[in-house]
Amino acid sequence: MKNLTFLISFFTCLLFNNFIYKDIPEINQLSFQESASSCSNNLIFFHDDTMFYMVIILVLVGWLLFSVIINKNYNKFLLENNFIEIVWTLIPAIILIIIAIPSLFLLYSIDENVEPSLTVKIVGHQWYWSYEYSNFSPNIEFDSYMIPTADLNQGDFRLLETDNDLVLPVNTKIKLIVSSADVIHCWTVPSLGVKVDAIP
Repeated sequence: MKNLTFLISFFTCLLFNNFIYKDIPEINQLSFQESASSCSNNLIFFHDDTMFYMVIILVLVGWLLFSVIINKNYNKFLLENNFIEIVWTLIPAIILIIIAIPSLFLLYSIDENVEPSLTVKIVGHQWYWSYEYSNFSPNIEFDSYMIPTADLNQGDFRLLETDNDLVLPVNTKIKLIVSSADVIHCWTVPSLGVKVDAIP
């Protein structure tokens, strides 16, 4: 029993290993990047709350499964017990409601409509992105290509470095118009909690 308790504690610690907080990806990182926006912060809180319920369910179901396998005795009244059927129907429903309510609040808070100070048009192409700042006259446009692995400098991140970076102001409402010229692409900034599928 001590070994089982140790294993449960060990894997729980691995699951909630959130001490690697950086704004950049780290080697062997098990958790989110440090949040750089309130949206990302709320997503991390929701993830942590959901993981709490998941661990409780996993431990409970694992314990029940383990006890049924180990114990050969069973209760003949357990097979058709109305009270137990009601309980194992209501408890998952209550847990789903507890998870759904914060999820909906988070979904609608992320989808706020505000007047943006800056609009950026992002178009995905195969192997590069096109950016356009449309609030200027004339519009500022540029392409951003990924730097090949052979051309990386010391300290650069493989598959994350580009020749022209998108520069955005801080503490500013920004509207992103994301599209694609050919196939479905994914434009993401994990530390901001932004992930958008670019659809042609």
